[in-house]
Amino acid sequence: MRIVQLLNHTRRLNGHVHAAVDLACAQVKLGHQVAMVSGGGDFDALLAENNVENIRIGLERRPKELLHATLSLYRLMRDWRAEVVHAHMMTSAVLAWPICKLLGIPLITTVHNEFQSSAVLMGLGARVIAVSAAVGKSMRRRGIPQSRIRVVLNGTIGAARFEQKDRTPASLQSPAIVFVGGLHPRKGLSDLFSAFDMVYAALGAGRLYIVGDGPHREQYAVQVSSMACASAVTFLGAQDNPFPFLSGADIFVLPSHADPAPLVLSEAREAGCAIVATDVDGIPELLEQGQAGVLVPVGNPQRLAEVLRCLLQDRQAVLEWKKKSQFNLEFLTIERVARQTLAIYEEASGPTHAHA
Repeated sequence: MRIVQLLNHTRRLNGHVHAAVDLACAQVKLGHQVAMVSGGGDFDALLAENNVENIRIGLERRPKELLHATLSLYRLMRDWRAEVVHAHMMTSAVLAWPICKLLGIPLITTVHNEFQSSAVLMGLGARVIAVSAAVGKSMRRRGIPQSRIRVVLNGTIGAARFEQKDRTPASLQSPAIVFVGGLHPRKGLSDLFSAFDMVYAALGAGRLYIVGDGPHREQYAVQVSSMACASAVTFLGAQDNPFPFLSGADIFVLPSHADPAPLVLSEAREAGCAIVATDVDGIPELLEQGQAGVLVPVGNPQRLAEVLRCLLQDRQAVLEWKKKSQFNLEFLTIERVARQTLAIYEEASGPTHAHA
C-alpha cells in the first residue's frame, strides 16, 4: 500500500511521535511505501535511514500556515497517489478529513492523547484506532460509534528507534528506582517524590533517578530540595537513549494520573525491570492486568511507598517481578502493531485491498 502518515512534527519529546515513527518504519519493513508528512524534527534522519519518504509540510496550528498546509496536503495526496492517510494528531486529522473525502482516500486516525478534550475530533477517521481498550471505551463515551473504533495496543519491541543503540546497563547506585517520562503533573511525579521520601526516611536506602525533561522540571527540583531524600534523587534530563537506564534499574516506577498506553512500559518490560505503576487508563493492559507489574492506586503516595519499601527490603521479590515482566512479552512488538494497523487500513479501503 501507499501510506501517508501525518504528524505535526517529528520532535523527540512527544510519545505519539515515537509511536508514529516506529509504525512508519515497521510498515516499510513489511513491504509498503510510506511517506511521513510533518514539520520535521529530530527523527527525520532515522526515517530516511529506514526508507520512509520524509515530506515537509508545517501542520502547526498557526492561522497563516493552515491554508498553505491544506493546499500542500491536497497536492501531495493527489500526486503521491496515497491509498490511505493516517493522522496522529487533531490538527492533521482536521486538515486531512475534507481532502480525503474529496479524493476518496480513507482517513485513519489514532487517539494517542485521549485525556485532551480535542481528542473527540479524532473521530473524523473512517476508522479510529485506540491505543488501548481504555481509550476505546473513552471514545465511545464521547460519541464515536463502536463500529469505527479499533484497538491496537502500543508496543515498541523491535522498533527502528532502538536498532544499533547501546544497551549496556547504566551504572546506577543500587537499589536504583528509575522514572522515564515527561516532567509534568499528568505523570504523577509529586506522588513519586512524596512516596520516595517516606521510603528513604524509613530505610535510609535507595536512589531515585529521573530521566526526562519538561516544563515543570524546576518546580519538581524545588519540591525535592526541601525533602529528606534530596541527596538521593538525581535529575538526569532528557536522554536520546533511555534504555541503558531502564536496564540498569532495579525498579521502574510510573505513577501517572492519566496515561492512555505509555510506550515506556513496553520498553521497561523489554529491559527486564521490576515495574510499579498506577492502575489507570491503558497501564493495566500493558502490564497484563498486574501479572507483569505491580499496580497501585492513582494519587496514593502512601500505598506507592508501601510497595517500594517492601521491594527494597526483599531482593528476591524484585527478582520475581523482573521475571514476571517477561510474561507474554512477545505481544509488545512493533511488527504486531504494524500488522494490526495494516489490517485496519485494508478494512477501511474496501474489498479490493481486503482481498489483496
